[in-house]
Amino acid sequence: MKDIQKLFKSVSKGIALLIDPEKADDESVLQELLKKADFAGIDFLFVGGSTVTREQFERTVHTIKKYSSLPLVIFPGSSQQLSPEADAILFLSLISGRNPDYLIGHQVQSAPELFEMDIEVIPTGYILIDGDTQSSVAYVSQTTPIPRNNLTIVKHTAMAGILLGQQLIYLDAGSGAKEVVPQNVISAISNLTVPIIVGGGIRSAKQIQEAHESGAAVVVIGNHIEKHLDFLLDIQLYKSEQTLNA
Repeated sequence: MKDIQKLFKSVSKGIALLIDPEKADDESVLQELLKKADFAGIDFLFVGGSTVTREQFERTVHTIKKYSSLPLVIFPGSSQQLSPEADAILFLSLISGRNPDYLIGHQVQSAPELFEMDIEVIPTGYILIDGDTQSSVAYVSQTTPIPRNNLTIVKHTAMAGILLGQQLIYLDAGSGAKEVVPQNVISAISNLTVPIIVGGGIRSAKQIQEAHESGAAVVVIGNHIEKHLDFLLDIQLYKSEQTLNA
């Protein structure tokens, strides 16, 4: 069994590909995506979405496990996005918002089922940062992202999450964000003892590099690859350059 939390702590400049089950219903297309992700050197596969049915979710997870041996981590949008076939789940608490459903409600609903699953559960503090657009997760969760220039609130929120026992901090500007999470925001919390995951609006290898250099352990790519599959070639080149410079 993979120790995914240990992988998050040990990975150097990791990249995760986020797969939305709503957009992955064609098995042959998903198989090709997974093949290219492996070639590109992707470190983790995340699966989840804001408005996904249980059937869509389980079918996608099953297909991913059929064609890929990469670590598969659930990035849940609701308590229904569970599968024993995944390697781990980010047990998210939306600590940047004040909606009790996403702070603890969905967690309570999913807990009995998760206790019966042979799956690694990783407590994760989820922080939404303003990406200059209304993201699906902000709309669905009915929460307001933290202003991108308010460094103090972001840092204090992350610190509170860590003190509550969360093992990862996930900074997200939201799917399709116009602006990525600022480098100074990543830097401000990169020394707080837990790995930092950063996602939302990443569209170039340069943005990936900037996030890594600011302290992100893992950068998440999703929406852009859905529209520009060849971006995986840019990622493969970036990963190769990082290996040569290591």
